[in-house]
Parts: sequence; structure tokens; C-alpha cells
Amino acid sequence: MDLKGRIKVIMDEQRFESGFYKRDFVITTEEQYPQEVVFSLNKEKTEVLNTVKVGDQVVVHFDIRGREWQGRYFVNLVAWKMEVANDQAPQEQQGPPNVEALPTINPVDVNVEEEDDLPF
Repeated sequence: MDLKGRIKVIMDEQRFESGFYKRDFVITTEEQYPQEVVFSLNKEKTEVLNTVKVGDQVVVHFDIRGREWQGRYFVNLVAWKMEVANDQAPQEQQGPPNVEALPTINPVDVNVEEEDDLPF
């Protein structure tokens, strides 16, 4: 899966006694109803965050991970790739597109009463 948005927060690296380490970051989607979504980068992939900064628009490729612990369920979004998105807005067209002129239509008076030969 992937999601596009702007980086809002880059958190500090977390290290655990087992030797595992991760780093979380938050992006804000640019939709009608923006969402703030937190992702994790694990182990060596944490270095990807050294190449971006808050405010950069990125595309995050991620997996959804779920687990159960003591009867509670948790979901993590684990990023495995991040790309800096093209930040340029599409350029507006200058002037109207080339359209051939349409023929002029003469107005017709629709209120003219005509005599009918019909009996009804």
C-alpha cells in the first residue's frame, strides 16, 4: 500500500534491550478531510528519515501489521520505502484552448401565432 502526504513530525529513534530499534514519523494527507497518520521505520530503514525534513511531500509505501497482546489488539503501519513526491502543482493553461468559431444562429420568434387547419 502507499499513501501521499506532507511530513508533520519526525520522532526520535527508539532503541530496545533486544537490539531492535525504530523511528516513527507522522504525515498529514492532503484530502478534503486531512488525516494525520503515524508510520514506523524499523532497523536500517530508519536512515531514510535523514534524507527528508518536516514539510516535505512524500509517498510512503507500507505494510499493515496487527498483533494481539494481553487481550488487546494493535495495528502498526510499517513503512518499507519512502519517496519524495513531486511538489509542483500542475501549471494552469494560459488563455482559452483553440476552438473554431461556431456558426451564428438567427433568433426565432416563438410567440408568432399561426393558423392551423386542424379541427382540434
